[in-house]
Amino acid sequence: MHFEHLILHKETKSATIVLNRPKALNAIHEGLLHDLKTVVAYLEKASDILVVVIRGQGEKAFAAGADIAAMCDMNSKQAEAFSKHGGDVFTSIEHSKKPYIAAVHGFALGGGCELAMACDLIYASKTARFGLPEVTLGVIPGFGGTQRLMRRIGIAQAKELIYTGKTIKADEAFSLRLVNQWFDVDTCEALMEKVTTTTEMICKAGPCAIAQAKQVIHQGQSVSLEQGMALEQNRFGALFDTHDLKEGMTAFLNKKTAQFHGK
Repeated sequence: MHFEHLILHKETKSATIVLNRPKALNAIHEGLLHDLKTVVAYLEKASDILVVVIRGQGEKAFAAGADIAAMCDMNSKQAEAFSKHGGDVFTSIEHSKKPYIAAVHGFALGGGCELAMACDLIYASKTARFGLPEVTLGVIPGFGGTQRLMRRIGIAQAKELIYTGKTIKADEAFSLRLVNQWFDVDTCEALMEKVTTTTEMICKAGPCAIAQAKQVIHQGQSVSLEQGMALEQNRFGALFDTHDLKEGMTAFLNKKTAQFHGK
């Protein structure tokens, strides 16, 4: 598939989406959002793809934010529609049956940080810089930042980052639990080598189980513990009707490697 503002690389069982606006530090605008919406929908239907990585083109940025030049002349209705467009696209990533990994090198500010937070996992190089600096422009995060940040790091820390608009390094982002891991590497290629270790592990697991685990985790965070437990028990039982479970348990008992088919 060809896209104007991103590149899609498909490999065995995994795919990488490359945000491809390096001259603009991969800033997010309507065109990039349209391409992201299209590729996420395409990958959702791709049965051969089990995990997706998102990274930025070039060494300077994952995505340095939303495109300010494209936003500055918007009226309130246009801005709300832009916010909804971005929010909907990022939510489609969060609700995907497939795990998404953000591989962050360089700047992940504003919309870039929000895109990373929509992913299941965030891995960063030592060059990564995170922040939601929207208040310094007289606005607030519009693609889910006020909601996802507090769910990741807690409300008090989220307020501090959003109210100050400050930028933090990879090690501080890790200490705040914003990122899963950071690595002492300074190139995108080296970071991708680290990310590949995780993608390969995920690809060996049962796709049905991964999809159900992701759904239960996301739904469970907004309901009571009792409701979450009931949801988990229901999905646990449902997996016993899948071919993947029979394959996985039979292979284990026979000391063989399971061959999952996602059904």
